Formats: sequence, structure tokens, C-alpha cells
Amino acid sequence: MGTARKSLDRERATIGVMVRMYCAGHHGTSDGHLCAECAELLPYAEVRLEKCPFGPDKGPCSKCEVHCYKPEMRQRVQAVMRYAGPRMLTRHPVMGVRHLVKGFKGNPKPPSRQ
Repeated sequence: MGTARKSLDRERATIGVMVRMYCAGHHGTSDGHLCAECAELLPYAEVRLEKCPFGPDKGPCSKCEVHCYKPEMRQRVQAVMRYAGPRMLTRHPVMGVRHLVKGFKGNPKPPSRQ
């Protein structure tokens, strides 16, 4: 498995953990199950991640010049990040630190469309 694939797989795993934490905290789900709202959000976020024009070099979506998310979904993901981000450091420390470090990275300029 290439480095690019590993990076995207880690990103996918991170968003999955964060959505599950948010859902458990806000919607009372347990055992990794998702409510209907979060079950809609997670695959949407995963597809957006797959289609990111920056690929494995992507920085945080919050600092990106290219907005891949529909406005409503972007707000939902922001709520997930605000809730789960700080909790990641205690519940999933390695994943949390990686996510935090990636948050300091800026995105490269968007690829030109010709």
C-alpha cells in the first residue's frame, strides 16, 4: 500500500472516529452505531476526502481555499470537529496528535484547471 493511500486511509479513520464520538455525545448512540443524521454525514465526508484535489498532501479543510462541502454539510462537520477534536487527545491520543499537527499545516494552492 502506497504512502498516499495510507494517508487517506488515516484521514478516513480519523473522521470516522470523530463522527462516532460526536454521535455518541450528542445523539446518545453507543457501540459505534450512528444515528440517521450522522450515518448520512460520514459517507459524505469520506467521498469528499476521496475527491480532494490535494490528495494525500491535503491540509485541514478549515484552511482550504477550495470548498468541497455543501454549506450545510460543512457546518455539520465543523460541529463534529469542535466537539471531537479536543476529546481525541485523551480517547485516541496518536490519532489526536496527528490530527492536531495536520491542523497546523496549510494547504498548497489549488491545482489549476485548464
